[in-house]
Amino acid sequence: MGKDRKHPPADGGKAAADKAGDRSARKAAALRENLRKRKAQQRGREEKPE
Repeated sequence: MGKDRKHPPADGGKAAADKAGDRSARKAAALRENLRKRKAQQRGREEKPE
C-alpha cells in the first residue's frame, strides 16, 4: 500500500486490480473471523457442564 502512494499507477487498470485484491483479502479475513467465532461457540457449548 505504501508503495502505491510513492508510485501512483499511470492507468486505472492497476488500481482496479488492487481494489479487487483488497476486496478478496477483506472477504478472506471475514471468512476466517466467522470460522474463529463458530469454533469458539462450539468450544463454549462443549465445555458447559451437563
